[in-house]
Amino acid sequence: MFTAEAEGLAALAATGVIRVPEVFRTGIDGDTAFIEMERLHLEPSSRATEAALGECIAALHTTVAERFGWHRDNTIGPTPQHNSWSDDWVDFFREQRLGFQLRLAAENGYTGSLQERGARLLERLPVFFEDYEPRPALLHGDLWGGNWGSCNGEPVIFDPAVYYGDPESDLALTRLFGGFGTAFYEAYDTHMPPAAGSHDRCMLYQLYHVLNHLNLFGSSYKGRAQDLINNLL
Repeated sequence: MFTAEAEGLAALAATGVIRVPEVFRTGIDGDTAFIEMERLHLEPSSRATEAALGECIAALHTTVAERFGWHRDNTIGPTPQHNSWSDDWVDFFREQRLGFQLRLAAENGYTGSLQERGARLLERLPVFFEDYEPRPALLHGDLWGGNWGSCNGEPVIFDPAVYYGDPESDLALTRLFGGFGTAFYEAYDTHMPPAAGSHDRCMLYQLYHVLNHLNLFGSSYKGRAQDLINNLL
């Protein structure tokens, strides 16, 4: 997990568009794995910092690959996240994102209508992309409010789950748990205007993270997952 995190931070740093903490090393000491990195002294964010973050994330999303995925698997929190290369985003998202989380939910005892309606949603995924063809952009992958901060007046991001995917999926997570002000979205949209259908795809991408929270933290997220599936259907 830490090796993948270090490689993800290196990939973000290589773009030169946003600051990340420098990683010094990863390793194992006895039965404990560790990652050693630069300590950042974070400060309260401002509207200017949020706007700068929006510009930086838009710039990050201009780094593209030929296919969706990444050269290795990593984790989303402690959950495995599979990143096998794919030429088709719908197939990638169906099998390696929503499908994986639904299968994991079944293993955790969440069966019944969640699985039945989830399967229907997986069948209908192409509908959400009839007039939209995402490009494989470099993503932070876990861009919630706890994974960015302000340091010396500039935005910094950390704890990524990097892969190449639809830029809208990064934006969807920013809207799920809060932590991003209007200045962030205004700055991002200036460089990357929202595409038609983005509202529905936002729910689709949020579902991945809500299912992950269901699998990590339990049934308090089941109702939210079911509501998203029902709204999407």
